[in-house]
Amino acid sequence: MFLETKRLILKNMCSKDFNDLKSLLQDELVMYAYEHPFSDEECETWFNNQLERYKKEGYGLLGVFLKEDNTFIGQAGITKQNVNDNLVDEIGYLLKKEYWKKGYAIECAKALKEYGFNTLNLDKLYSIIRDNNIASQNVAKRNNMQKTITIVKHYYNMDMPHYVYCITKDEFLKERN
Repeated sequence: MFLETKRLILKNMCSKDFNDLKSLLQDELVMYAYEHPFSDEECETWFNNQLERYKKEGYGLLGVFLKEDNTFIGQAGITKQNVNDNLVDEIGYLLKKEYWKKGYAIECAKALKEYGFNTLNLDKLYSIIRDNNIASQNVAKRNNMQKTITIVKHYYNMDMPHYVYCITKDEFLKERN
């Protein structure tokens, strides 16, 4: 899978990207919504899950690279997530902190929305965002997603409220006209 935006390239990660991904997942500030930086083992599991998604579903979290110099700045993609016992397709992303507040998250989210509806022919796309992650909530709103419900995820021995944002293909088609 390969997506290109004005400033970014999103592509399947491979073994040479693992150390960059690991530095992202082990940054305490970046991982605040998870309440902890990942261990080496968690990083390896996360990476292998993406490789498996590529094989099984044909898509997953992609490496995000600056077009100008091929610098790895994070990951973004569409993954299947559980919401109230239903599997939904979620747009998600994590960027290195030095690339926050530069418009890269919304650039990724918009490209993934286009890809999800135009290429994968999905009917709905979601973003599931921690209640304390205001920046990502703002990205979802800028991506014309509406907050639909609140769910609680139990992760790392904690209950974590999340807002579920959604956009339908019909809403996507209306926004393009």
